[in-house]
Amino acid sequence: QKTPKGLLYISQWGTLRHANNIAWICLEAANKLNVNTDSYRQFAKSQVDYALGSSGRSYVVGYGNNPPTHEQHRAASCPDRPATCDWNVYNGGQPNYQVLNGAMVGGPDQNDNYQDVRSDYVHNEVACDYNAAFTGSLAALSALY
Repeated sequence: QKTPKGLLYISQWGTLRHANNIAWICLEAANKLNVNTDSYRQFAKSQVDYALGSSGRSYVVGYGNNPPTHEQHRAASCPDRPATCDWNVYNGGQPNYQVLNGAMVGGPDQNDNYQDVRSDYVHNEVACDYNAAFTGSLAALSALY
């Protein structure tokens, strides 16, 4: 199933991770196995474009239109030392002090709704596996376009 704005929706937790994992698999199949090349490439590009902002906002920290600034990452929410980093800072409403440029957040719900709120780890968590296939897709698409 897809969201109204076209994101492949597999699970509520890390929606962009799942969509971009499938996008990367499609690119590998198209580019290395010559399987459904046009449709797979077009689909993969649509998922990467969604993460980068085609839906109206970017889901990649430090990139594009209205990127996340409250991604769920404990260390990113801490000010520079020697300032205190505690739960009061973490739970405060300020943008993260440490910018995780390039980190992709989990993403929107099944209706394309997203709130840039640190405590919403289901949609705002960042992790290496969220970026892994996304990075592979970016590389594959950059070679094509």
